Amino acid sequence: MRILLLGANGHTGSQVIDLALGRFHEVTAFVRSPQKITRPHPRLKVVRGDPRAVEQLAEAVPGHDAVISALGVRPPLAFRPHTLVQDCAASTIEAMQRTGVNRLVLVSAAVLFPGHGAFFTFFRWLLTYIRRDLGAAEEIVRAASLDWTIARPPRLTAGSEERYRTERDALPSAGYSLSFRALAAFLLDAVERHNYVRETVGLASAIAS
Repeated sequence: MRILLLGANGHTGSQVIDLALGRFHEVTAFVRSPQKITRPHPRLKVVRGDPRAVEQLAEAVPGHDAVISALGVRPPLAFRPHTLVQDCAASTIEAMQRTGVNRLVLVSAAVLFPGHGAFFTFFRWLLTYIRRDLGAAEEIVRAASLDWTIARPPRLTAGSEERYRTERDALPSAGYSLSFRALAAFLLDAVERHNYVRETVGLASAIAS
């Protein structure tokens, strides 16, 4: 399988590359800073490009079986108004529709699930701008006539665990955290198995914490 990966320089993206190559897929990392990817591999191709630029994406997308978007905004920019993920979602979808590639998996966040209590309220406030950006990106994806999947993980952590739990349209019970690697495993599983099509999926670590 050939996968076009957006956000390849991030924590999740690097895990997607590692797992995908281990599963014998071909990966094209579409990134603004290709020099940051130093891993040589015959099935890894690195392409310089801006994920907000439709024309650049439209050149890169053809020939791939799926697009995985693991884009996100890091602090301190994450705590300021931004529209990166929604802008990239719009350009990605237009490029995919132009070129006939139909499978898209988007990383969002569990903070978009409804929740109650002081803990959840605090994080909804802390992540206000992230929530707005991701919420708008999700709306753009849902409106597209593609085979999309939206993944909503909770707090992401380092670690080697690849197992995860899922629940459609909800966060799994005691779903407080998930490793970047487990999220990457879900993204690849969703593409390989072609499941959770046109669904929003809550994720959590395999063992409830």
